[in-house]
Amino acid sequence: MAFVTANWNPLGEAFYRCHRKIELYVMGWNLKEGLKDCLIAAAPYGGPIALLKGHQKRSPTARPQLEIYSASGSLLASFLWKSGTVVALGWTVSDDLLCVQEDGSVLLYDLFGDFKRHFSMGNEVLQNHVIEAKVFHSPYGTGVAILTGAFRFTLATNIDDLKLRRLPEVPGLQGAPSCWAVLTQDRQTKVLLASGSDLYILDNTSCTAVTPPGIDPQVSSYIQMAISFSYKYLALFTDAGHVWMGTSNLKEKLSKVDTKVRTPPKQMVWCRRPKSQQPSVVVMWDRLLLVAGECNETIQYHLDDDSILIPELDGVRIINSTHHEMLQEVPGPCEEIFKIASMAPGALLLEAHKEYEKESQKADEYLREIKEQSLLGEAVRQCVEAAGFEHEPETQKTLLRAASFGKCFLSNFPPDLFVSMCRELRVLNAVRDYTVGIPLTHPQYKQMTVQVLIDRLVYRRLYPLAIEVCRYLKIPEYQGVSRVLKHWACNKVQQKEEPDDVIARAVNQKLGDAVGISYSEIAARAYECGRTELAIKLLEFEPRSGEQVPLLLKMKRSQLALSKAIESGDTDLVYTVVTYLKNEMNRGDFFMTLRNQPVALSLYRQFCKHQEQDTLKDLFNQDDDHQELGNFYVRASYREGKLEARLAALQSAVDEYNKAKNEFAAKATEEQMRLLRFQRRMQEEFDRPFMDYSLQETLHSLLMEGRIRPAEQLYKDFRIPDKRYWWLKISALAEKEDWEELEKFSRSKKSPIGYLPFVEICVKHHNKYEAKKYVSKVTPEQKVKAHLAVGDLEGAAEAAIERRSEGEISLVLSHCPPSADRSLVDRLTRARTTASKK
Repeated sequence: MAFVTANWNPLGEAFYRCHRKIELYVMGWNLKEGLKDCLIAAAPYGGPIALLKGHQKRSPTARPQLEIYSASGSLLASFLWKSGTVVALGWTVSDDLLCVQEDGSVLLYDLFGDFKRHFSMGNEVLQNHVIEAKVFHSPYGTGVAILTGAFRFTLATNIDDLKLRRLPEVPGLQGAPSCWAVLTQDRQTKVLLASGSDLYILDNTSCTAVTPPGIDPQVSSYIQMAISFSYKYLALFTDAGHVWMGTSNLKEKLSKVDTKVRTPPKQMVWCRRPKSQQPSVVVMWDRLLLVAGECNETIQYHLDDDSILIPELDGVRIINSTHHEMLQEVPGPCEEIFKIASMAPGALLLEAHKEYEKESQKADEYLREIKEQSLLGEAVRQCVEAAGFEHEPETQKTLLRAASFGKCFLSNFPPDLFVSMCRELRVLNAVRDYTVGIPLTHPQYKQMTVQVLIDRLVYRRLYPLAIEVCRYLKIPEYQGVSRVLKHWACNKVQQKEEPDDVIARAVNQKLGDAVGISYSEIAARAYECGRTELAIKLLEFEPRSGEQVPLLLKMKRSQLALSKAIESGDTDLVYTVVTYLKNEMNRGDFFMTLRNQPVALSLYRQFCKHQEQDTLKDLFNQDDDHQELGNFYVRASYREGKLEARLAALQSAVDEYNKAKNEFAAKATEEQMRLLRFQRRMQEEFDRPFMDYSLQETLHSLLMEGRIRPAEQLYKDFRIPDKRYWWLKISALAEKEDWEELEKFSRSKKSPIGYLPFVEICVKHHNKYEAKKYVSKVTPEQKVKAHLAVGDLEGAAEAAIERRSEGEISLVLSHCPPSADRSLVDRLTRARTTASKK
């Protein structure tokens, strides 16, 4: 395929593509004056181009024009520049335009000329003005380097996390450097500058003089310098017309070439593809382009028009007023396949496929030659890789067809390489199209990653193409289509000419329930654009209340936020809204709002019970809720330390209960007050604590201490039921083992609880002797239990047989141990049989 090599020009052992032959685009712009007198910045990776026309005119009536184009020359934005004098333009890693002004302020615009934000490079820059500025990219993001009128450098390595660094002063520097560049070494951003025949490296703390190895001692000044795309290599152009190439750490020289041109060049950039062993630099003058490499030979091209060079990862883009071209070193696989008389496996496979299409038997001969060397797999790989480096679709197809042909004769060739290359080339051809204008090469695409490419398409609002790429490459929905749709929706809500209803409906129809899309984020964007009603309509589609509520609060739609929070059933979310309302509203409006939302009111009351007691009281007063006010005063009484204050709180509770017509609660509270007064009297009289005891505990304590008279008084005053009083008294007497008083008490009058409790309480305190005294007083129904309680098996048997109760007889039998009297067991058994027949 001789036509492929027609634009190759040899430079030693390497080849370069002629820029005139590899034409990316015929530019769509119409620049009447060309690129002359324009401030120009083009983004790498086939990015957009910014032109500031007439920037040198100082007339207030003739303002500069800022224009933004795609790489194919399609106009994206155009507007008059109404701010200060611009010194430099540059692009961020996310395709935002940076405009560095003379006063040190930096303005950011998006691809379509919409202003985003600005920042300042500091007071020192403001005072001394900007002489030169460079926008650079590093692992930390997009940076800006400033040279001030005081010949000092100020750096910001990441404009998204602005931290300004003023670099050290260069000793003896009386004027501006003849040239300078920014480089990244050892995780540090540094400045390399030339002043006459001296080179200096400035870092955060020091200024170091350096000398390139192998440099001509007669050099009196460095006119131009260039740092490679990867920051690994440095090129210096001297006043003698020599180009010195070496590593950027200035420890190794790679080459030195005499260009035989002493005029200072307009531009000098590196043109080195990844993994290449050939150093190469492109130097440009007004009408001359020169490529210098490792040998003394150079390639020269005549330029018909003013041009600009844009260094890329794997070559150099050349732009003028009519054309956009690419200059790069011929990639290895392409050189192997297409160079004249090549016997590389890929070249033979390509010839074999050509002969096969002609139905010639030579195809078999070529294939046999490759297979005899066991290089068919290598041939297929070469053709696939070469297709990735080619720009013309027809050449790509030819190579891929040859690879597909070769694969047919291999049983174990992995398909992934071929399939992925076909997919990637289809995507690349789509974005290279003139209407899109992103001339990415395959190495750039792999370096950039598909996610960044999708972002680039989204930034340009090429949403349909971005969605097609996502679907074609089978990117997970939340990373691909959903993300694109979200960006589309955020852009859609900014279209002020359309009504809110139309936009909301369009967004919902397009997005639906797409995975990973948050309507709240889109609503937030609408709110930022001043479209509050549209934001509210969009929030209606947000299924997660936790996402709706914060934005509604931000928009001051607190009532709606509260309703949404209550609908969600998330108490934490309701508390969040209520707390916000409390801080934002006056007290009356806040309470009125809660009255209309019972759920929120209930939750807030629960909160106040634990955190804000006084607020709870105000809530009840506001609602005239006397029942709850009474409850509040009762709870408040327990927090009082002094009895008078506690009684006062309880009296307030009684008053509120009476207003609420709750006689029971009022009566109970009054009795609590009486008990407190009685406990205080007992405490003062007997010098021991009684306060906060219950009625039962108070009575039990008095009985335990033998205070019978006050115990009797308490029993009468509080109308304690007889049964409860007898239980408490026998328990206390048994507990303190006052058996004599217990017996005396049992004879005082007829027991309302019977006498079985006397038996049981004595047994409980391990005194069966006393217990037996009361067995005879037990009623016939409880005789069996009483006898069993004191361990009298005979008495229990007699009582059970006498009552002829089958259940009681069975109970006694169950208590008979194996060693029990056999005659007694037989008697019980017969008695149970007789009782069961009745």
